[in-house]
Amino acid sequence: MKLVILDRDGVINYDSDQFIKSPDEWKPIPGSLEAIAQLNQAGYRVVVASNQSGIGRGLFDMVMLNTIHAKMHKALAQAGGRIDAVFFCPHPADSQCECRKPKAGMFREIAQRYHMDLTGVAAIGDALRDIEVARSVGALPILVKTGKGTATLAHGLPYEVSVFDDLARAVAWILGQKPA
Repeated sequence: MKLVILDRDGVINYDSDQFIKSPDEWKPIPGSLEAIAQLNQAGYRVVVASNQSGIGRGLFDMVMLNTIHAKMHKALAQAGGRIDAVFFCPHPADSQCECRKPKAGMFREIAQRYHMDLTGVAAIGDALRDIEVARSVGALPILVKTGKGTATLAHGLPYEVSVFDDLARAVAWILGQKPA
């Protein structure tokens, strides 16, 4: 099975320091939905692994998160794509949970759900924590400059990581196409 793991905010959709708290605030980054559709058409399963501490902070609830994800799924379907599963950590940043990135709980759950080793699986994110969790499970970390990506690069990366302007260019590289 071919699999790609994506962070949500800053990779698929625009991020906000105030959190994405409603469907109205969820806006796809240009080209991201089409990139996911290209992965699907090439036989990849696409899953999301996202910290959603806004739940633990009381900024929104599970019903609202599901409504936001319903909008994402509908927009993807209209672009000819799909996300096979969404994994998320609802805990605040100060929690000691194992699922909050950069800890590997969500990634272990993905591996278990799909009965596969994540070694070499592309994991695309916009923050150091996305890179760290990918490395910790042997996945292939990829950084995009959207979202927090440019700021993450400005602080310097302690690891060798493939870096792309956005999800569309990262997907073109994964699929062996020449990025535009």
